Amino acid sequence: MNLKQSFIIALTISVTCLLAWELYWRAQGKIPDLDDDKNLWAIQRAKVETASENDVILTGSSRVLFDIDLNEWKQETGIKPIQLANAGASPIPVFHDIVHNTDFKGTVVVGVTPGLFFSTTIPEASPWKRSQSRIDYYNDRTYAQLLNHWLSLPLQKNLVMVSTSEEGWTDDIDLKSLLNTIDLGNRTGKPPFPPFYAFAYIDEDRNNPMSERTATDTAFAGTVQKAWKFFIESNKNLPDKEATTSFFLADAEKFMKRGGQLILLRCPSSGWLKEGEDQFLPRTEFWEYLVEKSQAKAYHYMDYEPLKDLTCPEWSHLSAPDARYFTAELVKIMKADGIISNTKTN
Repeated sequence: MNLKQSFIIALTISVTCLLAWELYWRAQGKIPDLDDDKNLWAIQRAKVETASENDVILTGSSRVLFDIDLNEWKQETGIKPIQLANAGASPIPVFHDIVHNTDFKGTVVVGVTPGLFFSTTIPEASPWKRSQSRIDYYNDRTYAQLLNHWLSLPLQKNLVMVSTSEEGWTDDIDLKSLLNTIDLGNRTGKPPFPPFYAFAYIDEDRNNPMSERTATDTAFAGTVQKAWKFFIESNKNLPDKEATTSFFLADAEKFMKRGGQLILLRCPSSGWLKEGEDQFLPRTEFWEYLVEKSQAKAYHYMDYEPLKDLTCPEWSHLSAPDARYFTAELVKIMKADGIISNTKTN
């Protein structure tokens, strides 16, 4: 057998194996999706540099990422917000970055998920570090990293086999994620996420609707609920209300003094998670304290009839249809208050 024949055989075997792998995962219900990694976030962060006073920036944790539908916001106002929220992270470092490293003086919406917003100002603590690491990456990224990201997008959009996660969650099929599905008892301390089914699907603008499976399959949603319980019950750190509030207030004052509009937003929660928030992070001591001290515009979902009865399938995030509804109603309320203007043209 000559070299050419060996090459053809090797190529045929490789293509056949890759095709089989792709078809297998599609048969398991996976579809191509993007990784919400630091590259995707950095592309959005770059838009802030040229944003105008009419633009809107969204910061926060995963509730802002899930519950604000960018396309619906644009439909209602003519402007698509810049989505800079980060799952499982404090929004304070991102807001700090906007205030101190840009001249932006449009509208910034800061999502207040109590357990994350008031968690910490310690740089190495996970909620802070998750946000700060993306800011650092944006500032330090190279042309090679930019090129690698742009070249990866067509593959991510069309091939299930390249589905990956920066975090290594078990709902993706890269090696790191697959290893996380191996049950090693209590030795790994890994969250009980269900394997191989995406919780949400994100696009290039970081619009992030919940997957239909999460919204409609109560058994699947129940496994996500177990993950939230794991994270919360394994966290022994007390909220640092004074440090987080003081840090944020200094930035809020500076931002509003230069003409920026700051909006605080409390998105819905449900079930066991809402009960825990109400008990351990009561509204009067945390949310209302922050609103009073900051003097920012503030919207709490429980204060509005169209919003207060929305239910989160897995306790913490709205389904895609409810996110579109929540966004549309929220924008209407803001318009009525004169906070958001309509710039779309007919």
